[in-house]
Amino acid sequence: MQYYNVCFVFIAEAFIGVNIGTDLSDMPHPTQVVALLKAQQIWHVRLYDADRGMLVALANTGIQVMVSVPNEQLLGIGQSNSTAANWVSHNIVAHYPATNITAICVGSEVFTTIPNAAPVLVNAMKYIQSALVASNLDRQIKVSTPLSSSIILDSFPPSQAFFNRSWNPVLIPMLNFLQSTGSHLMLNIYPYYDYMQSNGVIPLDYALMKPLAPTKEAVDANTLVHYSNVFDAMVDAAYFAMNFLNFTNIPVMVTESGWPSKGDTNEPDATLDNANTYNSNLIRHVLNKTGTPNHPGIAVSTYIYELYNEDLKPGPVSEKNWGLFNANGEPIYILHLTGAGLVLANDTTNQTYCTAKEGADPKMLQAALDWACGPGKVNCSAILQGEPCYEPDNVIAHATYAFNSYYSRMGKAPGTCDFNGVAAITTTNPSKILLPLIFNICSFMCVCFCFYFFLLAVSCGTKKPFLKF
Repeated sequence: MQYYNVCFVFIAEAFIGVNIGTDLSDMPHPTQVVALLKAQQIWHVRLYDADRGMLVALANTGIQVMVSVPNEQLLGIGQSNSTAANWVSHNIVAHYPATNITAICVGSEVFTTIPNAAPVLVNAMKYIQSALVASNLDRQIKVSTPLSSSIILDSFPPSQAFFNRSWNPVLIPMLNFLQSTGSHLMLNIYPYYDYMQSNGVIPLDYALMKPLAPTKEAVDANTLVHYSNVFDAMVDAAYFAMNFLNFTNIPVMVTESGWPSKGDTNEPDATLDNANTYNSNLIRHVLNKTGTPNHPGIAVSTYIYELYNEDLKPGPVSEKNWGLFNANGEPIYILHLTGAGLVLANDTTNQTYCTAKEGADPKMLQAALDWACGPGKVNCSAILQGEPCYEPDNVIAHATYAFNSYYSRMGKAPGTCDFNGVAAITTTNPSKILLPLIFNICSFMCVCFCFYFFLLAVSCGTKKPFLKF
């Protein structure tokens, strides 16, 4: 076999996108999701379906959207051209171009999750493509299918990698389709699982994309190329696996990659710090446009898995904790990035807060508070009587709690801290204002309480109080 770098016909800018899963017990409204995306400078997203609410909310935002044919619909679409045409009409044509749909993922990890549907996968892709051609959208919207990296065997050294040959009857027609339509090979790469399953063979730093000394890098003995991380090695393995089947001009796009921030007791490396380290390194690596060691300068655009922690996901604790944010739009961790403002603005530690204005009309404050805790979908249980944030029991304190919760949930987007003029943005943490107030109230109550017992003692003939200050 010959080992060489591939020069693609087209040049594409590398970008970072984010997957949006919906297995949350308190899934934010689509408008809230979009507000968070805009506030965090996320301009590329992948949906696991073609949810109408999300597609409408994403309209006229400029955000580039990949939609998906869910696995459960794959058999129907793969067996019927008219079903595919109907799907494209309802889920693509009805929203484009207001919603900037750029790609359709036909199923996800079909070979490994629903292998019985694999025989119709390429038909489904072709039927979807035909419907796009009929609507004159085939140049704007590409069709592909995300694959699990596990179908690449003998992945290190990358130069020896090849696809699981049992899937060649489907893979070869699929690669022909991708090549003829100018589409990407979509690949899901999870160094976390590679590390966990290696039984100590893969060092943690190598999985986390940490900088390594040249002596600690892995070397492909066939090409003498050095690899400093699992991610690059897997991308190059995909290129070599395609080359093995004589496909040399299909670019790779990584549709899922990430690291869990929490795990079970048998998952000690699913931690906040490791998740932060991996995703921060991944973002920097993709955006610096260096490509991979064997394909330098070739863009490897990547979608992080995922936007939200999904508490309804089945399986181990780690399955629920891949998100960058919780349902309220609060970051799980602050990414270690430089060049703030390029993507994922949560690295800028945007320390702004939304508070009720001093001197605002109490009736307007109450109306805004009622809206935030009602249609605004803020969880206001903490300010109910007997709950931790009930004190101080006044409309300014309660409104500040609700306003700031809404502001955070909306990704601190412009215009989300107004509430008909009774709220304002500040850089002072409201808790630093409210806690002294609570302390002063408690101190005053304590003084009153003690003075009461002083008077009681005196009235009972005691010459000095039994409580001393």
